[in-house]
Amino acid sequence: MLSLAGIDLWKRRHRGYRYLAGSILAAALLVGIGCAPAEERGTGGQGPGRRPQQLALTPEQEFELGRRAYLQVLSEMRGRILPGDDPRCVTAQHVTARLVKAAGIEPLQREINLHVRGYRFDWEVHVVQSDQVNAFCLPGGRMIVFTGLMAVAHNDDQVAAVLGHEIAHALAHHANERVARDEFGHVSFLRGKAYDRAQESEADHIGLFLVVFAGYRPEEAVRFWEQMERRAAGGQIPEFLSDHPSGAHRIRNFQTWIPQVLAGKKAFDEGRVVPTAKR
Repeated sequence: MLSLAGIDLWKRRHRGYRYLAGSILAAALLVGIGCAPAEERGTGGQGPGRRPQQLALTPEQEFELGRRAYLQVLSEMRGRILPGDDPRCVTAQHVTARLVKAAGIEPLQREINLHVRGYRFDWEVHVVQSDQVNAFCLPGGRMIVFTGLMAVAHNDDQVAAVLGHEIAHALAHHANERVARDEFGHVSFLRGKAYDRAQESEADHIGLFLVVFAGYRPEEAVRFWEQMERRAAGGQIPEFLSDHPSGAHRIRNFQTWIPQVLAGKKAFDEGRVVPTAKR
């Protein structure tokens, strides 16, 4: 079992459940999941965008890591989880379903170079009462969204921009990759570095593809991050921005990527991009 005392200590040291989730992942590793031998691990070599990527956990270990962490998070948040018929839950679930459907498009997976075959995903989302402007997705696809985020997102397109980013972390196996990068498999999490900035930009890029292929308006992603920048300039730094690239940098990225992603979606809709024939 995970140590509640250890989690309480972490909560006193760090604000926000993004960091709590990271500490739970670290604790899960320490209580028996461990790292798999190289020949048993998941993808190795090329990751998203065909960059080098080394993973430490097998697909089953990655899924179990997220499952155990999710159960602990839900236990910690007991009493603040909104019922499924709450309008904010309905919105989060609807947006997630559309994004997940887009993630299953084979030509899109091929374009991004996502490795999802053989991995288990249990796409589940809970909305939790909290003023935090934040959300996170654990390995295996289970998500927590805070009501603070739902309050500042002006429409479903903006909700999709954030959830697409978080779903992208799971699809790209970023937590698994962080384990592989650290000598002992838990150092980064214990330092509160859930993901590095390169992974955050990668999640932005993948998430934008999901947003567009799910039928949402990508320009709303720019509007959302502009709004976050204004909040930060006013001294209200959202938890979501604490370990991400600067808002100005990410907005420039989106403005560069949007025409490219829209062109890819147009090609797909017109049948100029087809699935790879199954062998």
